[in-house]
Amino acid sequence: MINKNDFIEIDFTGKITSTNEIFDTTKEADAKSQGFKTEGIKPQIISVGHEMLPKGFDADIEGKEEGKEYTLDLKPEEAFGKRNKDLIRMIPTKHFHEQKIAPERGMSLNLDGQIVKVLSSDKGRTLADFNNPLAGKPITYIYKINKKITNQKEKIIALQDFFFRQIFDYEVEEKTIIFKVPKEAEQFIKMLSPKFEEILGMKADAKTIEPKKEAEKK
Repeated sequence: MINKNDFIEIDFTGKITSTNEIFDTTKEADAKSQGFKTEGIKPQIISVGHEMLPKGFDADIEGKEEGKEYTLDLKPEEAFGKRNKDLIRMIPTKHFHEQKIAPERGMSLNLDGQIVKVLSSDKGRTLADFNNPLAGKPITYIYKINKKITNQKEKIIALQDFFFRQIFDYEVEEKTIIFKVPKEAEQFIKMLSPKFEEILGMKADAKTIEPKKEAEKK
């Protein structure tokens, strides 16, 4: 049985309930069926109870068994939240042009690190929707817990993959994980230390590594 704080390897496919459209999956066959790229598709490792998945999905995993397949229907507030009218904003069109973006009605784009949908646009102003594209929609997940993860190295790598989206070398000193990172990543690592301590019981710290210099020409 799965308990809070367990690390697990999980396979899942997420669908919009009303259309059966797949928006996320760890399964190569489901990814191919939607024309998604399959590179990097693999089971996900998460720590249960820490909202590394949508909160309703995360909560449902507790008490489940390994190896069984489950189907879960979530209301919007249990998944990606209700739509918030305050997240529909009028923005000067020049702000898009400064980032070399030509906004057009209906397009989705990355603006300052956020995915936004353009509702309308003219030379002066652009109406943009900052709601999560899945906000307000009932969601269905089909999932299977493959196994529990007990190896500390696998846990640390899984948290790096989730929070950093890349893997750094590291060393462990007592109750601290020291990541070897470029200087620009040092503050980011330290900001996430409370999250590592909450999930893994170990703090995160950073040791700056110098970029490799090219060998001097003879």
